[in-house]
Amino acid sequence: MFSEFLQKYNIGEKKLAVGVSGGADSLALVLMMNEELSPLGIRIVALTVDHGLRAESAREASYVAAVMAENGIEHHILRWEGPKPVNGVEEAARQARYGLLGQYCAENGIGTLAVAHHLQDQAETFLMRLQRGSGLDGLCGMAPVSHRGSLRIIRPLLETASEFLKDYLRQKQVVWVEDPSNQSDDYLRVRVRKFMPLLSERLGIDAARIVSTMQTLSFSRDCLNRQAAKFVENHVRKWNGAGFCFSRRAFEQLPTEIAFRVLGSLIKETGGREYAPEGREIMRLQGLLSGEKFKGCTLGDCEIFLFREKIWGVPELKSKRVLTKKEWDVFCEFNAAYKKIRLPYKLRLSLYKLNPIYR
Repeated sequence: MFSEFLQKYNIGEKKLAVGVSGGADSLALVLMMNEELSPLGIRIVALTVDHGLRAESAREASYVAAVMAENGIEHHILRWEGPKPVNGVEEAARQARYGLLGQYCAENGIGTLAVAHHLQDQAETFLMRLQRGSGLDGLCGMAPVSHRGSLRIIRPLLETASEFLKDYLRQKQVVWVEDPSNQSDDYLRVRVRKFMPLLSERLGIDAARIVSTMQTLSFSRDCLNRQAAKFVENHVRKWNGAGFCFSRRAFEQLPTEIAFRVLGSLIKETGGREYAPEGREIMRLQGLLSGEKFKGCTLGDCEIFLFREKIWGVPELKSKRVLTKKEWDVFCEFNAAYKKIRLPYKLRLSLYKLNPIYR
């Protein structure tokens, strides 16, 4: 199961991290991965984040440590220190969790982190995003492989039912921890989870049926992404991380959905964000770019503007620094290729900022 997953996605590392909370899903994941992959010479490292949001969290982390020790799995507890936010706790905890996991992996030479999202999680994600009015990309759900900075995140259980994971633990006589927040109607995911049995009973729409539909949608998404990538390859010039540009006329000839994806991917990359801006914001920018009066705007930490019949984008220039002609001339002495190219000021400043040696 897991060896095939690693082979399919060309993951050849000999050390993998697994996020383990103490719940049934993550406990089953780490034990199953260790059982299958250790004989193949792949070392599993279990990581538990103690958010410190509940009195029981430290005890639960210690319990996970004990289970890992019993099974000969290396384990580390990562603690979220400092004051916690009053509002938006769930999202803040998620960011802190991935931040701590990513930091540990970076410091210990681990490039891949496995997490335990499963079939029911994927179906719940679909319904949550449907409720929020998501577009095609959102309705395709979580990807089996994604990236958060330099860290690769894998989800090998997306087609595995949660009951299968619990049965596995029962067979091994391993007890799991039940998070009380999983029963709180304060969270949309919990309300969706409680609604799922009714959806299955009355309409025959179960998690497997929903996930099958998501996979069908993903075929359409992938086709559109390939077309967008082809436009980027053939028409977009990237300036060594300092920005991008492309013909306004060529862009206007694109189908709306392809143009949407081109903008989203370029802004995400240039702004250094984990995600592209919200769909409605990208669609608003598309409308502005087709107008006569567009002068420029900022979206997703990226500045978009027009210059010489081209659309340009650079990382948001948050400082008030002014680039002098003398500084640019010195820069061009070391970068002769830029000497005879007429570039917009914002790109010149962005190029200069990325090369402090010339300051």
